[in-house]
Amino acid sequence: MLSRVADGLYWMARYLERAEHTARLIEVQLNLMLDQSAYSADERWRRILASLGDPKLNTESRDAQSLTYSLIFDRSCRSSIVAAIVGARENSRQVRQQISSEMWEQLNRLFHQVRRADLEEGWDPQPHDFLLEVHEGCHLFQGITDGTMSHNEGWQFIQIGRHIERVMATSKLLDTHYREFGDDEQAHLEWIGLLRSCTAFEAYCKYYTADVRPDRVAEFLLLNDEFPHTIRFAADRLEAALKALPDGDGRCARVRLLAGRLKASLSFAQADEIMAQGFNSYLHSIQTQCGQIDAALRQAYIDYPVESALTA
Repeated sequence: MLSRVADGLYWMARYLERAEHTARLIEVQLNLMLDQSAYSADERWRRILASLGDPKLNTESRDAQSLTYSLIFDRSCRSSIVAAIVGARENSRQVRQQISSEMWEQLNRLFHQVRRADLEEGWDPQPHDFLLEVHEGCHLFQGITDGTMSHNEGWQFIQIGRHIERVMATSKLLDTHYREFGDDEQAHLEWIGLLRSCTAFEAYCKYYTADVRPDRVAEFLLLNDEFPHTIRFAADRLEAALKALPDGDGRCARVRLLAGRLKASLSFAQADEIMAQGFNSYLHSIQTQCGQIDAALRQAYIDYPVESALTA
């Protein structure tokens, strides 16, 4: 596969995962604001922005409406919904011949939906319908991708992009939340909000019942291997997609090693041992490993020297 094709598919998937994640965080925040004081809402916005890790975003002298608007429409913010969907569409346009017509049509439809909302005057500061369209549009694209694209190298790069973005986003969200609340069981609404931010509240209740406890929330979002938005589940899928790539010339050895190490660290981990050693430091190590996997992947398949390709 050409490096530009691999790069386009990889970033198309990452951008769409990012758009859906940001839309989820905004939706949960707007709902929680109905039950909380202004101070609690401000603190929650600060945590959201910290978890997204965009230096252009800050809470100084900004109200909920302006923050919501920036997270949706500000193209200079890499975590905004519009910036992510524009990035996904541009990458898909460059690899148009490698994806199905249905995939292109769905992504193009989603792009025009958000672009139309951006251009409309009198923007609604409570954009629940718009956020729902983004959720459904991203989910529909994933389903169309799985149902209409051959599960070949290109499809594997889409899985890699989607799941490495998911591991990083969930670990940063969990890290930010746990750093502030630790094992404080009195912050009941905040723990529920964290689960809803990962679409995991119902799955958690089915697994543990409705008794929301900080240690169980952390264990579920980190180590559960059945729910799609947990760190372990995404890491497992990331490693499986990398193993499925052809590796006749051995260029994938390092990236496979790194992904396998990440998977093993989660597969054999025990929640109580992680907590005893430092939960936040463990999450930081996961983020570092994801950065190493991304760098190794780019070196192996995207930014590799031309000479290595000619001699392979």
